[in-house]
Order: sequence, then structure tokens, then C-alpha cells
Amino acid sequence: MQMKILRSPVSYSLLPAPYSLLKIFSLVELSCKSEYAILALLELATHYESGEPLQIRQIAVQKNIPDRYLEQLLATLRRGGLVKSVRGSKGGYLLAQEPWKINLFDVLVCLEGIDVHKCEDQVKSPSADQAILEEIWTEVRENANLVLKKYTLADICEKRNSRQQLDIMYYI
Repeated sequence: MQMKILRSPVSYSLLPAPYSLLKIFSLVELSCKSEYAILALLELATHYESGEPLQIRQIAVQKNIPDRYLEQLLATLRRGGLVKSVRGSKGGYLLAQEPWKINLFDVLVCLEGIDVHKCEDQVKSPSADQAILEEIWTEVRENANLVLKKYTLADICEKRNSRQQLDIMYYI
């Protein structure tokens, strides 16, 4: 997951080695790669019940994603077991699992190759400050992972549908 770093006068040499999802960042943002992939997966989740595969062009138009880039993303998601491809003129892509079984954590691990364990570059005998900071970043990482594991594609689709209903009611 691509993250943006806001520099501060902290000495980064005292901080523990990088962790999985959150490093030493004040602001967390999804990379375009992750955002596009999640948007594509949400489109597949929306059409999951029909059982009909969606072609790359359909997803690209609906979600405003460049075709070639989407093709690469879907290939990565296929290798990661999150989508499956169907060959032929009526072929395309389908979710490999039910939308309620695919969470954001799984998607980001597939796309970004996130290591969910502590980095091995740790200092063998950390100072007290380093040990405290390591504990804090471990807690941050674990909480971020919990939030990402909590939300499935089905949850996000449900939230989107609820929000769309509110928007419709607002304009009536």
C-alpha cells in the first residue's frame, strides 16, 4: 500500500524497522493500484449474484480505469486467487470467492505484497526508546490490520447502496 509521509523533526534512525501496513506515516493513502483494484473488485461484487463474467472493458468504463492497467491488475488478482477468468467470447472475470469472504486486507496483501510480520532488520538489542516505539508501531500495525480485515467487499457494497439510497431520498 502506497503511503504518504509527512516529514517531522523526529530522528528516524531511532524508529523500528518498517512494518506491514503502517510505517512511520502520519497520513495513510491507498496507491492508485490498490484503489483501482478495489474499485474493480467492487464492480465484480455488484454483479456476483448474476454469475456472468464481466469483461475488462465493462469494468474499465464503469469505474473509469484504463483498460491496459486494469488488465494487469486483474492478472495480479487472479494469481492471488481473488478473481478467476473465463475464456471465450462471453468470457471475462468473476470473483473467485463470495464478496463477504474477501476483505480489504486480503486485497492489499495480494496487490502490494505486504509482509504481515515484523521486519527481520530489527536491532538485536534495542534501546528503551526503540523498544517503546516498536511496541507502539506494532499496536498501530495490528489495529490497521484489524480494520482492513473487518471490511469485506460485501460490506463496502452495502455501505455504497445505503449511501445511494440516502442521496436519492435527499433529492426527492
